[in-house]
Amino acid sequence: MIEKAEAVADGAAASGEAIGRVLGTQAASPLSFWVALAPGRIAQLDDVVVTRRETPGFGQVLVAGVVSAVEARHEGAGFDSDVFLIADGALPAAVVECAEVRVTRVEPEVFVPPLPGALVYRAGGGDRDQALYFDVMDRRIPIGLGRDGRPMYVNFDFLDGTRGAHVSISGVSGVATKTSFATFLVYSIFNSGVLGAEAANTKALIFSVKGEDLLFLDHGNTRLDAAARDQYARLGLPAAPFHSVHVFAPPRPDDPNGVPNVAARTQGVSAYYWTLAEFCAEELLRFVFTDADDERAQYSLLVGQVAARLQSWAEPVGEGGSVRVRRPGEDAGPLCRTFADLVDLIAGRLADEGTRSAWTGAPTPLGTVNAFLRRLRSAVRPLSPIIRGDLPARGRHSIATSDAQVSIVDLHNLPERAQRFVVGVTLRGEFSRKESAGTAKPLLFVVLDELNKYAPREGESPIKEILLDVAERGRSLGVILIGAQQTASEVERRIVANSAVRVAGRLDSAEATRPEYGWLPATARERATIARPGTMFVAQPEIPVPLAISFPFPAWATRPSEAQPLPAVTRRRGDDPFAGLPGADDDVPPF
Repeated sequence: MIEKAEAVADGAAASGEAIGRVLGTQAASPLSFWVALAPGRIAQLDDVVVTRRETPGFGQVLVAGVVSAVEARHEGAGFDSDVFLIADGALPAAVVECAEVRVTRVEPEVFVPPLPGALVYRAGGGDRDQALYFDVMDRRIPIGLGRDGRPMYVNFDFLDGTRGAHVSISGVSGVATKTSFATFLVYSIFNSGVLGAEAANTKALIFSVKGEDLLFLDHGNTRLDAAARDQYARLGLPAAPFHSVHVFAPPRPDDPNGVPNVAARTQGVSAYYWTLAEFCAEELLRFVFTDADDERAQYSLLVGQVAARLQSWAEPVGEGGSVRVRRPGEDAGPLCRTFADLVDLIAGRLADEGTRSAWTGAPTPLGTVNAFLRRLRSAVRPLSPIIRGDLPARGRHSIATSDAQVSIVDLHNLPERAQRFVVGVTLRGEFSRKESAGTAKPLLFVVLDELNKYAPREGESPIKEILLDVAERGRSLGVILIGAQQTASEVERRIVANSAVRVAGRLDSAEATRPEYGWLPATARERATIARPGTMFVAQPEIPVPLAISFPFPAWATRPSEAQPLPAVTRRRGDDPFAGLPGADDDVPPF
């Protein structure tokens, strides 16, 4: 038996319980070693352990690491069939358990191997913080609980751009809980106190593609139980929903008032769309052609030419965003009130030999023009609900992050092509705003799922250009991308490479073998194929091994059926009884 007294006798301060001794039959190195577990002691994967060694001239050296493999075997057995004899007591043998430890830290940095027979302890207190570098993280945020039920952290310096930025989350759809972890990470950033005075101004922009599940982040979760509340308490976080949320949703198709197209939520929702005047003035035509194939097509140059003509020749009419497109010296053209009207006008001008060259800027083969028009006409149906000139003048209808701390852009009711348009135009607008501000503070966190759809490894597109800009320059501008995807192997390499923090949930067995997951040790890759929902592997630059963590059940509603009603606001004597009701300048309520 290993007793605490042995720790004193060996000159080592016990961090926690002694679990065994450094194995002598396996070579120990400064980077890894094996531990023979004492009878009655166990070690599991991801346990943090420490041992110490006295060295001449340097004193006591702490060698800390994480258990990366655990084995049990019969010592003394020579044949496979011996297991039956041993179980029957006919053959003497001992059950031996051993654990492999990957060294994470040597303090001070005297890289000598631990000596065989040295006591090994389960790390606790300051030793655990040293082993995982938590003691040198001046700004750390909780990301979940470790195997020992204690908090795990990520260094905020690698999230806010100080020494790195961006997060890449990978995993199988439906079981990897990528979106849940992304929202928990944002919640932890906002509520851990790491932002200090910047907390009120820091924003998050979340694109939602999974139904209306993310539209209730400011509602408490009716399924939150005492165990989950205890986990939040251990992490030092309040078990509460997001306190400031605004939802942006596209208008309902064919609705003359532009009512937001949501079913379950009726408060804090605004409709978003772009007027035809904005579409022309901001040269948004290029975001209609966002497939990677579009950039390789011959008509890609024609897109820029037509967009430039619309910017120069379109004239706003009225306050609803309608336009007339007229070349200098020409009579006024027809009034365009819908996206279909504008497409028809462009098609007519390009089909007419007398006006085609003025729109294309150079002689263009008719086949190229027809290919451009086929692609443009196919965009009428998906984009008509969000490119409008037929709605009455109203207040702001654009997506903005100034209304609340968390802005959610609902995409689930839009076709994929319209989703691309919204993501591209919105990201361009926010990135331009940060560029014009000229400062990284306050930070903007962008949560984007299905990153492989918007920034695929092959081909080029306007959205991919913006996301690359965010990945490569966003750190200096305070735009932090939290991207999620099923397969990191299908995402543009530079985006993944610029992500300082990498996360993996449940992985497909074939995907786990890809080189994009080289940051996962072999055992972690195997475990990722059977990981339960809520278990994530998190790698950050400071720690040489990924941390296996489990994050708590969301304290906010993740679907409409879980949403608690918002607390009623009690009215004091003398308050306006009609305060809070929609006014003339407010959005039309979605009912």
